[in-house]
Amino acid sequence: MIVILLQKYLSSTLAAVEGQRGKHRHSSVNNYTPKTPTSTFPSILPSLHDSPAFTDPHHLNPRQTEKMSPPLFPPSLISPQVSSALPEGYIIRPLQKSDYSTGFLDVLRVLTTVGEISEEAFGKRFDEMSSSQTGSGVGYHVLVILNGEGKVVGTGALVVERKFIHELGLVGHIEDIAVAKDQQGKKLGLRIIQALDYVAEKVGCYKSILDCSEANEGFYVKCGFKRAGLEMSHYYS
Repeated sequence: MIVILLQKYLSSTLAAVEGQRGKHRHSSVNNYTPKTPTSTFPSILPSLHDSPAFTDPHHLNPRQTEKMSPPLFPPSLISPQVSSALPEGYIIRPLQKSDYSTGFLDVLRVLTTVGEISEEAFGKRFDEMSSSQTGSGVGYHVLVILNGEGKVVGTGALVVERKFIHELGLVGHIEDIAVAKDQQGKKLGLRIIQALDYVAEKVGCYKSILDCSEANEGFYVKCGFKRAGLEMSHYYS
């Protein structure tokens, strides 16, 4: 009899204890408020996004924009020997759209009339030249030399055309060689010619040709060219 009463007492006591625990757990769950994670990113990201350098690539250093602006032709066609022969801090590479803002047109004005060209018109012409690349070397290869400040100080172009003669050969036309006036005397013109000659050979041209004045003939002879005929022109209004 005593054992039965003791068992009932223990059972009722345990039930009461479990009931209290259940209420405590239920209360803890209902009153739980998740903590809001703290981070410094929300305060930093808006300031970065609003920064001109973040939203407008023209506020970046020209060498930074190189990663953002695709080249006119494969950089692998640039001669390593020419690159290593440049003055310290100077680089040579294919033309990019971003060069509208790095002085490309100003260098061309040393050579001839350029006119007032908007950035939109420049970009359209760049795209037209880029779309002409066939992967077989045919097309436009405009390169630039930049000084240590990321400014274009020299440029030149190689236009590769298909021919029926010489077993369907390719001919390279070297054109628009220009060096900024304050950069002359540093052999940049020579490096440009050497770089374009290297491109012509790499894409499979059987020869490269160019037009020059008699005053510049000696310079191009030093670059490996020789007189071959007489230039004739017919300009259209």
